[in-house]
Amino acid sequence: MRLRRMLAVARKEFIHVWRDPRALGVSIALPLVLLLLFGYALTLDVDRVPLAVWDQSRTVESRELASRFENSRYFSVVAHARGYGEIEKAMDHNRILMGLVIPLDFGRRVGSGRDVQVQVLADGSDANTATLAMGYAEAIVRGYSRDIQAARIQRRGGRMPEQPLELRPRAWFNPDMESRIYIVPGLIAVIVMLIASLLTSLTIAREWETGTMEQLISTPVRGPELILGKLAPYFAIGILDTVLSMLAGYVLFEVPLRGSLLLLASMSLLYIVGGLSMGILVSTLAKGQLLASQMAFTATFLPAFLLSGFMFDIENIPKALQVVTYLVPARYFITILRGICLKGTGLPELWPECLLLTAFGAAMLALSVLAFKKRLV
Repeated sequence: MRLRRMLAVARKEFIHVWRDPRALGVSIALPLVLLLLFGYALTLDVDRVPLAVWDQSRTVESRELASRFENSRYFSVVAHARGYGEIEKAMDHNRILMGLVIPLDFGRRVGSGRDVQVQVLADGSDANTATLAMGYAEAIVRGYSRDIQAARIQRRGGRMPEQPLELRPRAWFNPDMESRIYIVPGLIAVIVMLIASLLTSLTIAREWETGTMEQLISTPVRGPELILGKLAPYFAIGILDTVLSMLAGYVLFEVPLRGSLLLLASMSLLYIVGGLSMGILVSTLAKGQLLASQMAFTATFLPAFLLSGFMFDIENIPKALQVVTYLVPARYFITILRGICLKGTGLPELWPECLLLTAFGAAMLALSVLAFKKRLV
């Protein structure tokens, strides 16, 4: 392999990219657009759940309970119902996700020190939100019940018994429990893999469709020189996209960087090489730009989005698919990103993922070189 021939191919590809400013602009702007779109729109936080309250008691005690829901950051009282029919209608029209039903004898039973039940109705079609919202509602009711018990004991001249067990929760690495801190690093990994494979999925296929492959085959340029030369300009674009995405995550979404920048940069380069090589491999096998882009999208975005641990915990998916996740490189890069950025972990903790990511990059590069043959059939 000669460096001069490889640089000649790289120069040719650089000129082609530079002469198509729209495609170049899209390749740089698209990752930022996707990051902003998904980063702001995709959230696992449950705040301001729309709530309807049916207060049948209409007493001081019932209004106090309703006000606790209204003053909570997790609920927003948008309606005061007068029956189950109104709650059902509002839930059917997606105006509310939860209904609070306070019974008629609530104030009397609370005042007399007797037990009383309140009802919470949740829209179970959104199971995740409903589960979290019901947990918040239970915490509010439990706090209200505890305050009633404390006031009752004080009126009798007693004192609250000490709790034998006290829970003091503390969240490490994300004290405010903001989902974007967890989502954005994974989102960067998904976007980088998608863009890298799409950038190179058209390179070889374009040569076949435009009829210039015959000219390349007739030159003394060898397969490895051609592949590496074509990778060069898109490698530079991939680095730029990754840097811009990381800066956007740090500045706009306040994702910290607590670990080694050198380790992050080296693993990012390997990840980019693997994604670009996968695109070259797809382009070599497809020999058509439309088919190549579709294959690249299917082989990168869907597995990275669904099987990498980005959105769903790998331990919660079926066992058969858990085996498949070991073939998804985004799984390892997401673990590396979250470990370096959020936890400040280094190579001693992340060496298995780093090793597998290195193997992925080397394997994809080798397969793309082996798959390309200098012949017309």
